[in-house]
Amino acid sequence: MSTEKIRVKVTESGQVLDVVVLSKQASGIQIVLGEGVHNVKCDLSPTRNGQGYAGTIAGREIVYERSRDQVTADLDLRSPTLHDPRRR
Repeated sequence: MSTEKIRVKVTESGQVLDVVVLSKQASGIQIVLGEGVHNVKCDLSPTRNGQGYAGTIAGREIVYERSRDQVTADLDLRSPTLHDPRRR
């Protein structure tokens, strides 16, 4: 099983980080920043305009710059039978 990684941006510094995805749904994304004992979990929620996902880690805002529609399309590509109950 391979781990999915996404790129998030720290808004204050503009730094781009690769983080590991724990769970990914259109309603929210749960990520892990760091490795080993020093890791931190974060929940990213869709922004009001639906153009990205945002969350905070240690008081710093991080943003995943993909829209809700793009994330839904990614999920459909990964598992196309998930939303169609008749198809097996």
